[in-house]
Amino acid sequence: MKMPLSRLAHARSGDKGDSANIAVIAWDAAAYQFLAENLTARFVADYFASQIKGPVERYEAPNLMAVNFVLRGALGGGGTVSLRIDAQGKTLAAELMGMEVECELDVPAERP
Repeated sequence: MKMPLSRLAHARSGDKGDSANIAVIAWDAAAYQFLAENLTARFVADYFASQIKGPVERYEAPNLMAVNFVLRGALGGGGTVSLRIDAQGKTLAAELMGMEVECELDVPAERP
């Protein structure tokens, strides 16, 4: 079934220069397993294709049940020179959490 990513995880985002960083943290071990297997750099790059100019890199942090993405060329030059509404990438995590994923896990409809 399709569900928003927020039913499986929560996320934080930020910036460094022209790159945005999104950490996707699973709510539980089953959700982390799904993220580790399915939430790829290509999947995230395709989702943000209209907003970023560079590649997306993925890093795993299994001890935190998280995957981290670095989106290069995502901030229009960075906080001090960008004309974007969110020049520091703070809203990118919220945007990613709304992404629909195909998942068979039995998860609560609402998370904290």
